[in-house]
Amino acid sequence: MTKRHVSLPEEAEAGMREFVAEVDERLSSDEDTCSVVEDVLIDLSGDREAYDRWQAGGSVSTAERVRLQSYDPCHTTLESEYYAEKDEEKFRRSKHLQWLWRQFDSLPIADNVEFALRFRRMLADHLFEECGDNCRFFKGISFTYGHNITIGDNTVVHDDAHLDDRGKLTIGDRVSVSDGVHVYSHDHDVVDQTSVRNFHTIIEDDVRLTYDSMVRAGNKVGENAIVGARGIVQHDIPAHHIAVGMPAKSVKIKPGWESVATPIEDAGVNRQEQRHLEYDLDADLEVFDEFQRDLEPPN
Repeated sequence: MTKRHVSLPEEAEAGMREFVAEVDERLSSDEDTCSVVEDVLIDLSGDREAYDRWQAGGSVSTAERVRLQSYDPCHTTLESEYYAEKDEEKFRRSKHLQWLWRQFDSLPIADNVEFALRFRRMLADHLFEECGDNCRFFKGISFTYGHNITIGDNTVVHDDAHLDDRGKLTIGDRVSVSDGVHVYSHDHDVVDQTSVRNFHTIIEDDVRLTYDSMVRAGNKVGENAIVGARGIVQHDIPAHHIAVGMPAKSVKIKPGWESVATPIEDAGVNRQEQRHLEYDLDADLEVFDEFQRDLEPPN
């Protein structure tokens, strides 16, 4: 698609560049990540006066105190914090960065596309296992942890996509992830939904995952393939194929790629088990069943 180049006024550009570089430098230093996140959110939210008043022992309402405390990610919880198999050491840092990403997106300034793209791109370098050059991340993207995600160069992830990295998620170069796409790397047992299996899910180079599509855990979408709008991927999609439907099935090979692509009739192979990731739980871990159900089948 042909797009226009957009430039900002020089003063706005300079301020934006300076702020992103300052946060990047602080996150790259030995400074406590929790403190950096707290400072950034307080200042972007315009709450510095109220925060300083509170810290000095001044009067704040109960609602103000809750709001001011929540800028510190150490005073918050995320859904993924409850997952028994998570890597505690990695999560201690990724939680703070994910909180910064999520709270930034809730601020009015996140609608400033040029600034927001640069800020999220900088955060991705610190949050993800690896992030390539020139990636663009739009508003409302969510993750499980962030630290199990690898993304290549020139990839774009649009609004409200969910990148589940409870297992492991690899996304290649020049991938387009459209609005509302969900890519999963974990699955639940059909009888006991508290039993979770993690997988490595792979989206190869030049893939397009179009609007509202979903890739189930452990599947691979091959190079240069397309998953049509609201398609549900339940098995591997071969390179250069166009797959549509629920479940998504290969209906066509991209014109010009027929000689190198897997024939349509040979598509539809599920290799999920090859990408299953084992994990161990600590022997002294205190676990609980949030559903408290009796799963014994009738006699």
